[in-house]
Amino acid sequence: MLSPLLAASLPAESLPAASTSTAAVAATPMIAVPSWPAFAIAVAVAIVVALVVAVVVTLPVRLLARRRRWEPTALRRIRRPFRVLLLVILLWTAIEVALPERTWLPRLEHGAKILVIAATAWLIAGAVSAALGGVLARYPTDVDDNRVARRIRTQVLLLRRISMVVLVVIAVGAILLTFPGVEALGGSLLASAGLVSVVAGLAAQSTLANLFAGVQLAFSDAIRVDDVVVVETQWGRIEEITLSYVVVHLWDDRRLVLPSTYFTTTPFENWTRHSSDLLGAVEFDLDWGVSPTAMRDELDFVLSRTELWDRRTKVLQVTDAVGGHVHVRILVSAKNAGDLFDLRCYVREQLVEWVRHSEPAGLPRQRVEMVDAAPARRREPPADTGGLFTGSADAEKRGLSFTQAIPLPDPVEVQADAEARER
Repeated sequence: MLSPLLAASLPAESLPAASTSTAAVAATPMIAVPSWPAFAIAVAVAIVVALVVAVVVTLPVRLLARRRRWEPTALRRIRRPFRVLLLVILLWTAIEVALPERTWLPRLEHGAKILVIAATAWLIAGAVSAALGGVLARYPTDVDDNRVARRIRTQVLLLRRISMVVLVVIAVGAILLTFPGVEALGGSLLASAGLVSVVAGLAAQSTLANLFAGVQLAFSDAIRVDDVVVVETQWGRIEEITLSYVVVHLWDDRRLVLPSTYFTTTPFENWTRHSSDLLGAVEFDLDWGVSPTAMRDELDFVLSRTELWDRRTKVLQVTDAVGGHVHVRILVSAKNAGDLFDLRCYVREQLVEWVRHSEPAGLPRQRVEMVDAAPARRREPPADTGGLFTGSADAEKRGLSFTQAIPLPDPVEVQADAEARER
């Protein structure tokens, strides 16, 4: 029913319509204002729905993983961020619908946006890591010929690190975009031109030179994880390749950490560049009495008793024979560096035993010759063999050409004059 004041202010032709509208409004039920119990129920429903959806999605994924033999760790990398993202979205919905205190809504919405961005980045990172982990599972490194597997492993590990860095940068930029007044900073982080300028500017610094060197090492195939290398006169295996440094696991369980730029600017030895098969030398300095033929037969017998030799190469040669010794060099081959080292030691030990017990004439010796001292002889004066100005008529004539300007007395006349004076 209209009030008298409102009825007086309305035109006469509008009174029936106004009365009808008022009656309709009076007949329509009022929408209930959200309360805290209703909000608690909405939150509980959101949690239950999140659990149900997670279980419904997880069961077929597990069956698919068992059928295709996926790694269990790959599922864990995806399951946790997926559950967190699902829960955050459902709780955000409950807050939007049933939050009684609407003044809190903008802050809670902002926090929910940040959580959604973080959970989404976490989920994408987990999916990328799981996919790359599946690639690594297809190429095991615990096989004899693992050159391709080591190359794939090096590149995949580096791609994983790069993708994680890119995801973090994008997530941070997206979060910054949610803050008022910071849109410019977030936009500059996400813009491609901004990223290129930042990277190009920082690349001039020596600290990021290793970053580009690490990328170059991974995709140029110069070194790979588990490669056998000799760096700084140290023998070891490549244990880890990061964006800034390389870790070399030395033979005595030490770790040699080198910057990535070392492998792009300094020569080093890579024993497994194309294959893990290697040749090694065993060298001896023996006496001339050794028989190379008998030693070669003994080498055949020694190699036939060991599994370290891969039956590719066996050579025994006398490479030098001076200074009272015969230099014998033996070349043998093995399938990897570890077996080659053990094989060289084994061949050296067995042939040393053979020389000592079966070929003692080949043992190195120092020979000394004892000589009696002969009596000293008197040295006779050397005969005059002639020279440029003496010893022959032509030589003396030649000498006169240098002394004819000075009159020389005759020796006979000088002697006669001397006798005459004495008288």
